Amino acid sequence: MSPALGAQRLVAPRTHSRSLLSPPSVVQPNLPTVRAAQYRALPSGQRRTQRRGQVVAHTSDTAVQQASTSTPCKAVPKSTVWEIDFCSRPLLDERGKKVWELLICDPERNFEYSEYFPNSKINSAELKRAMERILAQPGALRPEKARFFRSQMQTIITKALTDCQIKAVPSRRCFTVMSWINERLDTVYKVDPRYSDKAQSLFQLDLGPPEALPDALRGEQWAFVQLPLGTLIQMLKKVQEGEIFGGTFLLATAGLQDLPMDILIPGVVVFSRRALPLAAWTNGLEIAAVKADVQRSCLILETGVNQRWKYGSWRPNEDSIGEAEGWEIAKEGVSGLHFLAVQPDPDSEELNGLWLLQDCEPPSI
Repeated sequence: MSPALGAQRLVAPRTHSRSLLSPPSVVQPNLPTVRAAQYRALPSGQRRTQRRGQVVAHTSDTAVQQASTSTPCKAVPKSTVWEIDFCSRPLLDERGKKVWELLICDPERNFEYSEYFPNSKINSAELKRAMERILAQPGALRPEKARFFRSQMQTIITKALTDCQIKAVPSRRCFTVMSWINERLDTVYKVDPRYSDKAQSLFQLDLGPPEALPDALRGEQWAFVQLPLGTLIQMLKKVQEGEIFGGTFLLATAGLQDLPMDILIPGVVVFSRRALPLAAWTNGLEIAAVKADVQRSCLILETGVNQRWKYGSWRPNEDSIGEAEGWEIAKEGVSGLHFLAVQPDPDSEELNGLWLLQDCEPPSI
């Protein structure tokens, strides 16, 4: 399904076959230049791969204003995907009760909708009516699915979306709406006369321990790698054009528009003789981030809202710990931006899956 990528092939430098628990080599933040057609290996010219690095898949990928003093509607919805947030804001009404807000946008923020709600109207029926008003606009298109990241609101949001014939998708791939909320904290809420520090509800994800990865979803090797941002964006065009499995997002909508095109973006590449079906299964996940867990000596794949999976492992020693820590430091240096790729083997010109990810904290409100 995925053709050879030629000049944009994802080829790793020299690799070594290793056992499942073999250690990777050391990360070096400043790396020598290699061909743009290749991954840049995190260790200087000697990146090693992990045998049977476990690859998860659990099933992924890429306001009309009503009685509200929120920002007005921006355009009408045309996208197949929405991102939604429905939660209380740090605002108090005349009764001293928290004001709630509905935010809806598409991943590109071509469409935006906001509406405030009194806390006496927080239910699926009111939410459904708000969405029906949006969809009733001339030229509005019904999206196929809508992502949301607050698990505590899952019942209300899922019911309202289902009643509107929209698939509800719990997911932290809500990069656009989360960035929008952080932006509104300073530009909208704090300048609203109703703003109150006492009304802030700190939001935290409830993340449990990682689960074991199903055998059918494991790769055969994996490696830490990195690519110049410009090269990565070019490769992601294959995802946008539907030529390979994967997911992407606009850097500007996630607040990353100032990253230079030559900056190195860290990633993980997984190799498998079953690369095509593996990429297809992985695309069924709502992949949020990949993390190098030094304490557990393994990669952690975070999906959905709070699912976590043991994605690969290494034998702990000074070199492997140094590489894992260096990879996480590299990720922090680019505001959490990173990627996951799937291809048949280190020498293959074929790329079967590519996902752009951002390891970021959810909004604090």
